[in-house]
Amino acid sequence: MKSITVAELAARTDTPLIDVRERDEFAGGHVPGAVNIPMSELGSRLEELPAEAFDVICQAGGRSARVVQALEAQGHDATNVEGGTGEWIATGHPVEAPSA
Repeated sequence: MKSITVAELAARTDTPLIDVRERDEFAGGHVPGAVNIPMSELGSRLEELPAEAFDVICQAGGRSARVVQALEAQGHDATNVEGGTGEWIATGHPVEAPSA
């Protein structure tokens, strides 16, 4: 399974990012540009995944690792983001959240 750090994620510019956290977690703040496809909905939303290589993020890296393993088995070119959104926020990277 391919993995990158949040620092490597921050340096990427053209790689789609899929956030597999649940909707309420995503709404609380996410990496700018991330698309939310919750792990619990992924099976019914596979057609929404990018055709090209993409990164997968969750809160700490566990759920995204499981998703990447499953998607790789289906032929997708997916990369896990180690440390997840929690580490992204902790290291001071920008966060998007819907305005109230």
